[in-house]
Amino acid sequence: MFEIALLGAGRIGQVHARNVAAHPELRLKYVVDPNSNTAEHVAAQTGARVADLAIALGDAAVVGVIVASPTNQHLEQCLAAAAAGKAILCEKPLDLDLHRAMSARSALTGTGIRLLLGFNRRFDPHFATLKERLDGGTVGTLETLHIISHDPAPPPAQYVRSSGGLFKDMAIHDFDMARWLLGEEPSEVHAAARCLIDPSIGEAGDVDTAKTLLTTASGRLCVISNSRRSGYGYDQRIEAFGSRGLARADNVLESTVSVWSSGGMASDVLQNFFLDRYASAYRRELAHFAKVIANEASPAVGYADGIAALVLAEAAAESVRVGAPIRPRN
Repeated sequence: MFEIALLGAGRIGQVHARNVAAHPELRLKYVVDPNSNTAEHVAAQTGARVADLAIALGDAAVVGVIVASPTNQHLEQCLAAAAAGKAILCEKPLDLDLHRAMSARSALTGTGIRLLLGFNRRFDPHFATLKERLDGGTVGTLETLHIISHDPAPPPAQYVRSSGGLFKDMAIHDFDMARWLLGEEPSEVHAAARCLIDPSIGEAGDVDTAKTLLTTASGRLCVISNSRRSGYGYDQRIEAFGSRGLARADNVLESTVSVWSSGGMASDVLQNFFLDRYASAYRRELAHFAKVIANEASPAVGYADGIAALVLAEAAAESVRVGAPIRPRN
């Protein structure tokens, strides 16, 4: 049984806490969060105890740490956990500042460091199957990708102000998916973005709608569509066009039931919340982390992936600012 410390007991932290409690090889020992009420609530649900960071990291029995704290604490806590010899599962992004994240390269990539970045969509069974089909040549040579990621409704402006912006908070998942599915690094980023949905998001200094075109050195293209509002549910689709056809991962519905009548065919609604849509992805990600802790697997998504996604996010924001394509550099 491997003992785990959870840093951050908010919405994502609670997802991880439940998944740890349900995993047969893991036990949540500590919950660390400055909000004592939240920490006590999660601890009571999982049989853990509330502690501060020093106690959690100083306990030799704790072999794994899940960093689900606010983004501005991710990097500092990862560095502390790595120095304490713990395996780490860190939510994305590693940091909002690319240069600060890059300065931690040696500390987070050295011998014995086990850092898994929380790009959970790689563990989604639908997207994982799509990746297998592409790698297996089912549709021939991959030529273009179309990634759609639209939220049901915009977040509060207060959240936007501390999120790092649409590209680092929302689209960063899509940048990681693009790199993973394309199988090569984008060499050019051309993005356009506007605030079309919620004026308060614009007042907070962000955008709520974006289209990004990624081009690789071999000429492959990927279009990413991001919107903070769909009006019809949580829209998560990927289409991959190859030399012999199309492979696609469609949205997940609340049920497979459809009704056929003289008025046409009606299916059930889309799952409307990311925690529902990606529930299995979070479980599979946690199961992979357990294998990393047991030295049965290397982290499938690591430090370099986190940096590469941040590079693309910053390039997209710069492209919007200057109104021209940007060649990403790290």
